[in-house]
Amino acid sequence: MLKTRVITAVILLGLFLPALFYLPMMWWASAMLLLTLVCLHEWAGFLRLTPLHTHFFLFFSTLTGIVLLILLQQWGFHWFFYHALHVFTGMTFFWLIIVPLAMFYNTFFKQQAFNLFLGWSLMLSLWMALVTAQEVNPYVLLVIISTIWLADSAAYFFGKQFGRHKLAPSISPGKTWEGVLGALLAVAVYAVTLKATGAVATWWILPGLWIITIVGVYGDLFESFFKRRANLKDSGQFLPGHGGFLDRVDGVIPALPVGLCLVFWFHYWQQSYSF
Repeated sequence: MLKTRVITAVILLGLFLPALFYLPMMWWASAMLLLTLVCLHEWAGFLRLTPLHTHFFLFFSTLTGIVLLILLQQWGFHWFFYHALHVFTGMTFFWLIIVPLAMFYNTFFKQQAFNLFLGWSLMLSLWMALVTAQEVNPYVLLVIISTIWLADSAAYFFGKQFGRHKLAPSISPGKTWEGVLGALLAVAVYAVTLKATGAVATWWILPGLWIITIVGVYGDLFESFFKRRANLKDSGQFLPGHGGFLDRVDGVIPALPVGLCLVFWFHYWQQSYSF
């Protein structure tokens, strides 16, 4: 199993990195749309949709994606970015306010129609974030994704070695507060390294990456909740040795739109209040 996981990860990186840096925007947007549709198919599995309803859901999502691709090509990236920023702002409010409150009060969304719209909105924000990040600065995308991967690995290690206090036992029994603290520590080292090597120019990278780490944890728990409710171990079998695609990007789904929103507002604040 470990060998399969490693081989799959190497192949994914070998495809992802050249595509990120060398594919033209429209080709990248189209490729990311296909991956987003895979995520939507797995989300439909969480909600136990019938095959007919799943096909209709994917048809509607595909049609919407094609329309957005056409508009992106005709009206340009600035139009796309303007609307994407509104989506990122809404998603930031959702992940930083709504989801923590829902977890604190143990209240989750039960209406099927709302959950369909929720999944569609989350994948729309993920796709728009992937397109935006590649066009604005691919390295921002790499920093955010690598932060989530590092945090996941550190949380697993610290949780195994030192985990005593459960984070959310009713949702994901394996996660611990010690794992979260380990993830924050590892990300802090990563942020210091980025600043010390000159990869970034400000120490604001540290709280920014901590926020991204925290929303990544929320994303992981959020997906775990829907999997547990659907009595599923994995979101799918799309990636050999890894399970479904949603299993690999659950932390990235909130991290990318929130991270891009933080980057934009930080630069806006710098330009507005610098003298």
